[in-house]
Amino acid sequence: MKRSRPEVGRWRMLRQVGRRKARWLEAQSRRNMRIHAIRKCGMNRHRNVLLFAIYDI
Repeated sequence: MKRSRPEVGRWRMLRQVGRRKARWLEAQSRRNMRIHAIRKCGMNRHRNVLLFAIYDI
């Protein structure tokens, strides 16, 4: 069945919006992962510093 021109346009726009949203979500999760990694790294460094401080005594 042939679709009308405005219908096709609407369908394309909806698909584009969905894609944009998915891409945005993916980028957000990547940013969050980086933040978590940085925070975890900081925590590990802190823990190591404490360990060596205890053993130096």
